Amino acid sequence: MSRIGKMPISIPENTSISIDGNVVHVKGPKGELSQTISDHVTVDIQEKQVEVKRKDDSKESKARHGLYRSLINNMFIGTAEGYKKELELNGVGFRATATGQNLELVIGFSHNVLINLPAEIKVVATSERGQNPTIVLESHDKQLIGMVASKIRSLRKPEPYKGKGIRYKDEYIRRKAGKSAAK
Repeated sequence: MSRIGKMPISIPENTSISIDGNVVHVKGPKGELSQTISDHVTVDIQEKQVEVKRKDDSKESKARHGLYRSLINNMFIGTAEGYKKELELNGVGFRATATGQNLELVIGFSHNVLINLPAEIKVVATSERGQNPTIVLESHDKQLIGMVASKIRSLRKPEPYKGKGIRYKDEYIRRKAGKSAAK
């Protein structure tokens, strides 16, 4: 049996859950999320806990048991506390400016890169003297914020020789030695 799927989910303060057919709705102070649930699992709501149970012991039910428990748990965390991703720009002349839902990046291409972000994401771009520019993304939807952060990172992935590019704040880039000089 799934170890993750067996664990009950505690409902945080100021959040509520409702089930409408196969759709689970979670509402909290940061926002509202919904997730369609497979027919292989059922969601049981008690007073302060939610349990995800599978209908049978088929392979698909076992696979989806822990998945939907994690998705519902992420919905509770997102609507109660929210998620945050920080990206760092490493490179000479790399800059980021945020105006509303638009993010403008100067990352070494001939033109600036403009990204229009979804309304659910708040973006802040900071650049302090002596520090690399940073982009901070905040949202209540973990899947959406992860997708947007990886899309921004994919514009200029960090390279292993000089470390230039866009990387996550806590990411470690394994550096390689360059060419050695000829004798």
